[in-house]
Amino acid sequence: MISFDLICSNGHTFEGWFSNSKDYEKQLKLKSIECPFCSDNVIQKALMAPNVSTKNNNSKTPTKVIEEKRSDQSSTGNLHNSPEVISAFKKLRKVVEDNCDYVGNKFAEEARKISYGESKPRGIYGETSAEEAKELKEEGIEFGILPWSNRNDA
Repeated sequence: MISFDLICSNGHTFEGWFSNSKDYEKQLKLKSIECPFCSDNVIQKALMAPNVSTKNNNSKTPTKVIEEKRSDQSSTGNLHNSPEVISAFKKLRKVVEDNCDYVGNKFAEEARKISYGESKPRGIYGETSAEEAKELKEEGIEFGILPWSNRNDA
């Protein structure tokens, strides 16, 4: 998987994940990449810092894993709580729930299994502790932390 910072013609920046650069180019040409804030499909890559690994990681292709982060854990910083942002997170939550497997509090365990080829590669989401997330990062296992609204807010 490869991650790009993207920007729409309205100036909204967001992150997009693709199988490879060719997949990004194909989706861009088909106008199938959509801004999660305004649904604009005039998209281009934004400036971004390179992701440089600081250790030798001999694991196979990075696995797409997603960690659910509950809003009551207050790790979302100064997110702008505009209706656009809230709506975008609701859409993102639906995409994750529709396309990924929920693994509950076994997120770190399952992410490791996927990364080390012990479980089938697939998108997952669930909960993990800050300590487990730190350990996953140190092992070179790619995952993302998403701000998550309470179920009744979604």
